[in-house]
Amino acid sequence: MTKPIFLVGEARGSNEDRIKSSFVGASGVELLRMLSDAGVMSLSDSDWAWLRAYYAKGDPKYVEEIWKAHPEFYRTNVFNLHPPGDRLENFCGDRREAIPGYPKLGTIGWIHHEYAGELDRLGDEIIAHDPNLIVALGNTPIWALTGRTGVSKLRGTTCLSSHCVSDYKLLCCYHPAAVIRQYELRPVTVIDLHKAIRENEFPEIRRPSVSIWVEPTLTDIERFIHEHIQGCPLLSADIETAGTRVTGLSLAPRRDLVLVIPFDDPRQPDRCYWRTAEDERRAWEMVRGVLEDPTIPKLFQNGLYDIAFNWRAYGVRTFAAAEDTMLLSHALQPESLKGLGFLGSVYAGDHGAWKTQRKDNETIKRDS
Repeated sequence: MTKPIFLVGEARGSNEDRIKSSFVGASGVELLRMLSDAGVMSLSDSDWAWLRAYYAKGDPKYVEEIWKAHPEFYRTNVFNLHPPGDRLENFCGDRREAIPGYPKLGTIGWIHHEYAGELDRLGDEIIAHDPNLIVALGNTPIWALTGRTGVSKLRGTTCLSSHCVSDYKLLCCYHPAAVIRQYELRPVTVIDLHKAIRENEFPEIRRPSVSIWVEPTLTDIERFIHEHIQGCPLLSADIETAGTRVTGLSLAPRRDLVLVIPFDDPRQPDRCYWRTAEDERRAWEMVRGVLEDPTIPKLFQNGLYDIAFNWRAYGVRTFAAAEDTMLLSHALQPESLKGLGFLGSVYAGDHGAWKTQRKDNETIKRDS
């Protein structure tokens, strides 16, 4: 039998404090509806009757009855307390009095050490229930369980807990209160919650297997083009840039196979990957042969930028540019972000939040 999905929010609101439970107010109602829309929860006729009663009377006990009928979920908060004025800032204090080992909670502040017991309680709850999956709803549970913040960058991805309790799988999502404030966040939150169905079946993180050729020689590039690119049905191409230079170019004939051709190398005194100008010229000639081959259909992310940059900086043209993920996704969902980090989190399987894995983000395009 699959273990219950462990839902963690921020803190109790007035409704939650009234009956000493979690997600039984407006945020809980929105979470129920999103779980239903995501196919993670099936609401019965009785559930909808309780929901209508809540709408009519505003009593959190009706929402609690819905949750009781669904033992496949366990609900709690980082702080099972009601912050005065519904403001978590009232749990904050001077940095010198913060909980040891924890950073600042985003823009909210440094959580005062007197609330460290709530983190201990959360860790004990997790260990007692030993879930396969913890759904971290918002910045506060991400902070409590990983020592990080930035839900907009981490949402839709899985990671392992490192604070409070270690090595439990987290699925990061927006808090339903944020969805209520910014309803444009709802579609992507429903998509993210849908991932809980699969991720709750096993406790470990399973990343897709990808073969990446890095630091290639000229012979490696020639071999990759001959064995994998020539005749492929669709080739994904992407560049990274700095100033007027292409610092790296990637070619992927399949979703599980990538060639990365570097041109800049910060480890070298001259920052060049290729040891001679002739070697770099030969590398670009092979790239030119691929990009200018009209028999190879090509896929880009914001290809208008890549194609124009290659032509302007190196005189390399691009033929058979067939698809563009940014343009297509923007046509389908114009209200959503269209950057590669966002699209990867939605469509590319659970590769993790790779946009946050570089310390030097000089050549990484900002999500938008």
